[in-house]
Parts: sequence; C-alpha cells; structure tokens
Amino acid sequence: MDTLDCMRTFVAVAAQHSFTAGARQIGISTKLASKYVARLEERLGAQLFNRTTRSVTLTDTGQAYLERCLPLLDQIDEMEGVIQERQSELGGPIRLTAPTGFGSRELVQAVTPFQQSHPKVQIEMLLSDYHAPIVEEGIDLAIRFGKLQDSTLVARKLCDMRLVVVAAPDYLQRHGEPGHPKALATHNCLMLQSSAQPETWRFQDKDKDKVTSVLVNGSFRANSPRAVAHMAAGGQGIARCPYYTVKPFIDAGRLQLLFADREDKPLPLYVVYPPSRHLTARIRALIEHLAKWFQSTEQNLWAP
Repeated sequence: MDTLDCMRTFVAVAAQHSFTAGARQIGISTKLASKYVARLEERLGAQLFNRTTRSVTLTDTGQAYLERCLPLLDQIDEMEGVIQERQSELGGPIRLTAPTGFGSRELVQAVTPFQQSHPKVQIEMLLSDYHAPIVEEGIDLAIRFGKLQDSTLVARKLCDMRLVVVAAPDYLQRHGEPGHPKALATHNCLMLQSSAQPETWRFQDKDKDKVTSVLVNGSFRANSPRAVAHMAAGGQGIARCPYYTVKPFIDAGRLQLLFADREDKPLPLYVVYPPSRHLTARIRALIEHLAKWFQSTEQNLWAP
C-alpha cells in the first residue's frame, strides 16, 4: 500500500468531510478510502479524524498533518508535471471551481478545446454560487468575479465583463422607457442577489467623471444572472446583468440595451489560486489557455 496513495486519500477525505465523497473525488471505493486512512493512522500512531455517523472532522493532529501534506503533494505533482512537460504530453487531475451560471456554459465552452488538446488531463468542475475555501477543499483554481475578497490569493485577470441594463420591448411599451437612470426608481427592477449591493445600480455620467447611484426595487430577485435575464426577456421588468447572459436575447430582439453610454465600469474576471500552490505544467497550461480564450476577439462578449 503506497504511502502517497494514503496521503492523497487523507487529503480528499479532509476536503470533502466525508469518506464517501472523498473516495469519489479520487476515483476509489469508500471501503478502500477507509482502509488507506486507517493504514496511515496506524503508520503515524495517531488519530487523524474524529468519526461519527453524521460527520468526519479533523483532529488537531490531523489538521497539523494536513498542513504539511498539501505542499508535499503539490511538490510531487510539480515534479511529475516537469516530466510531462518534457514529454510534451500533459496529464493528471485539475479541480476547478466557478459560479454555477458562468461555469455551466461559458467556462465549459472555454475548457472544451483544452481537454480536446490534452485528453489525459482530468478536469473536475465544482460549480457553486458561494466562494468555496479552495485550500481546505483541495481546489487548484477558482474563477472569481469583481473585487477579490481574499487578498492572500494569487490572481490572473482573464478579461473585463460588461454590466448592462436591459428590458424587453413589450415591457417598455407598457411602462415607458426611462430617460434617465434616476427614473428606474419608478420601475420594476429585477435584481441579481449575488452582487454586492443588488438594490444599488451605478451609472457613469456621459463625461465619465461622475458616478450616479440609483436605489431600485422590484418584485423579483435571484442569485443566478441567467434567471434574471430570462425574467427580463419575459417582459417582467428591467434587469442589470453581465452582458454575456443577455446577448442571445438582444440578438433575437427580445431585449434591448438601456443607458449603454452610461454603463458602470466592467467587472474583472479572475482565475485565482493559493500562493502556496506549486503550479504543475497542466495547471499553468490551463491558466494560459483561459487567458487567451477570454481575451480573444472571437470570444469578446465582455468588453464594450
């Protein structure tokens, strides 16, 4: 029984807080995962997990061991990556997390050609609308929007993303088109709950020297930008969404842009990773691929 296999299993179980989920993460059975961890505890002469019928948590010793395991396994992955790079063939796992709506379409479209070029790379995409703790959960890369809350992460900017205000033509026929951002206070505004201040919409003045903040309200809010876009396309109100979510509706004539000359500054899109993470060849290659993909003219759904 390889000690590295035991260590990788221990890290996966710690990240998932579950033997079943940890085993699934690395592609082994729950029984084998339990056997690997038990063998590791026997070898170390220490209990690494507190086990109950409902939860699996690290002991203090387990936490200390985890903090030493992560950089060691990263270094081993890096050494393997160097060999792969010399052989011009990338392989191995990458765990990537991203917001659900963006990840399920735009990120999948970006990652597909990378996997076609590198079929031995196994990508596990974890989609969630909350920021997962990437170190604790063993995540290699995370896609984040806007201002980064965790200043300890290393960030690579991928592109800028437009935030646009839109409405369906039939909604504007029924309720009138607002002539100024302040008029939005009298309209039913559909709010993106995942934004920092969903009720406050910012607009730049035409001279770009001033910012106007408008307090809005309405009958619908959601944490998915695509849900808000679909509701707006159904004529239920005025929405403020990332441009990529509404572009298909604009192209089809179901939505139209409002205040295009007053758009707020675009949101930056980043790929981030922990500073302690040794980037393997496959991870470096994916970062470079994503940067080129989102900055390419063909995929320019983001900047004005």
